[in-house]
Amino acid sequence: MNRLVTVAEMTVRELLRRRGVLLLLLLMPLTFYLIRRDAYLGQSVRSLLLGVGWAVSTAALFATTAARELEPRLRLAGYRPHHLYLGRMLGLWTVGVVISVPFFLLPMVDDADLRYGGLAAAMLCSVAVAAPFGMLIGALLPRELEGTLLLLTVVTVQMLIDPAGSGARLTPFWSSREIATWTVDHTDQGYLSRGLVHGLVVTVLLALGVAAVSSVRLRRRRHLRHLPVG
Repeated sequence: MNRLVTVAEMTVRELLRRRGVLLLLLLMPLTFYLIRRDAYLGQSVRSLLLGVGWAVSTAALFATTAARELEPRLRLAGYRPHHLYLGRMLGLWTVGVVISVPFFLLPMVDDADLRYGGLAAAMLCSVAVAAPFGMLIGALLPRELEGTLLLLTVVTVQMLIDPAGSGARLTPFWSSREIATWTVDHTDQGYLSRGLVHGLVVTVLLALGVAAVSSVRLRRRRHLRHLPVG
């Protein structure tokens, strides 16, 4: 447990070193919300959730890419692969929850007529999905530019695809959009249930994908010596 916390702390410190980048990332959800605010509140809230997902995914991508050089040394020091990816995921979820707080309060300050419990659930789903999603892309694509372009493509598809179509359920952030419909339009409980189940399933699948890729990439080499941690 201590090693998970140590890796989580390292992840947070690495992200804090990029304060300028993080601030720029946070502009996207704010911009999404303000641009759509005058037209339709529901679309504004859905865009806000998607912007939070984009920001956390991109932070996860940067953190994963930055850790590539450090991870082999941590492996030699006795850290297991699950310490590294679970610790990083824990750190990213923590950062995601923290940066979600002002965006949760924004519609409240704007006096929007929402189910705020649903808004909180939708934001937690966005953060839960975004962290392993960005980590998986960072593990598969070693360069930030390629990963960022892929993330941008996914977000664009998520914005343009018909949410009622069957293909929309294959997109990672469909859960937050479904819960947002329950939150904004006061629809029946089915939207909330479907969104929560989708968010849980996608998060587990992405986390398993991260575990598989990380375990292969960080497997022990027999010709390297293991050094115990002091």
